[in-house]
Amino acid sequence: MTDQTTAPPAGARVLPRRLSLPDFPWDSLRPYRQRAAEHPGGVVDLAVGTPVDPTPDVARRTLAAASDAPGYPTAVGTAELRDAVIDWMRRRRGVGGLGRDCVVPTIGSKESVALLPLQLGVRPGDLVLHPRAAYPTYDVGARLAGARPVPVDTDADPSTWDLPANGPVTLIWLNSPGNPDGHVLSVDQMRRIVAWARHAGAVVAADECYAELAWDEPWAARGVPSLLDPGVTGTGADGAPDLSGLLVLYSLSKQSNLAGYRAAFLAGDPELVEAVTQVRKHAGLLVPAPVQAAMAAALGDEEHVRHQRETYRRRREVLLEATQAAGLVNDPASAAGLYLWLSGPRRMSALDLVGAFAELGIVVAPGDFYGDAGAGRVRMSLTDTDERVAAAAARLHATDLFRP
Repeated sequence: MTDQTTAPPAGARVLPRRLSLPDFPWDSLRPYRQRAAEHPGGVVDLAVGTPVDPTPDVARRTLAAASDAPGYPTAVGTAELRDAVIDWMRRRRGVGGLGRDCVVPTIGSKESVALLPLQLGVRPGDLVLHPRAAYPTYDVGARLAGARPVPVDTDADPSTWDLPANGPVTLIWLNSPGNPDGHVLSVDQMRRIVAWARHAGAVVAADECYAELAWDEPWAARGVPSLLDPGVTGTGADGAPDLSGLLVLYSLSKQSNLAGYRAAFLAGDPELVEAVTQVRKHAGLLVPAPVQAAMAAALGDEEHVRHQRETYRRRREVLLEATQAAGLVNDPASAAGLYLWLSGPRRMSALDLVGAFAELGIVVAPGDFYGDAGAGRVRMSLTDTDERVAAAAARLHATDLFRP
């Protein structure tokens, strides 16, 4: 029998039911973009980390050669791609012991950030933890599953985290190097978090898409450690790395300028990878075959990654010097990644800073996009051309808008 108190009127459309999601934050930048576009020297867009440099030839050639692809690709990915991921994780991330069942390609890494809680079976009432200063999609992914997102200080000992009393912690997101703050988690810190999570019965997922962009020591020489580093995971009875409850996300968007290809992968606990893969099969979340081929080729070529890293290093040094000259301060713990995490005078809120940058024809993102930890800060990306970065630097050298 229909409950007349809750049933819609006859003929009334039920859908769409709006999900409980925040507004898409970058939409709010429109007036600042418009103001910046009025600058006589043209706009410099440093708000979004969208690569602008050419896609490497090795990926483009391979994509073209694989373009005759009339059949459906498999959700699990080609053996060639999975072997390339396994080899890359060993060479570049110091992670051994992965089998093909530990890897699956994904349609970019943002898809996984948004959908991983659903794919792993996170339910309403569960708690999903994420860094205090965080890419907004960690929060959104928890909400899509009906779970409660909870910001925590992932730089701190997990025993000090202030958590709600109700609801189990089922998933913990790490992001190292961090977006927006550029913080890097040490092996010791990740080992503490993994031990805490395993005791709580929680999965740990690490978004490591900026791992090739380390600027400060010891990370520049040693490399940014992975969640799957054997010093973090420990070993099982067979002496192999203990991957239980651990997943890593990686994207080729930044290191290889493949953002337009949507080229990424998941790696880690084969039981978790299998759960994700089953959902992907049912949902038809298939990485196109030519893109899989291009990914394998790009992962096997380190020269283009070195070149791109040096390009970002050069732009970072220009912008660091210019923002310091203007009176802005970069987070001293920002040691890696694709962004500066800037604060200004105490009198200026994040939006005040965004407005001042817009007066200079420069678009940046307010720190408020990334949670309460972003109050009074802005995120500045390194992703515009050398010419545009130089233009931004010249304007910053000439301004007093950020003086106390």
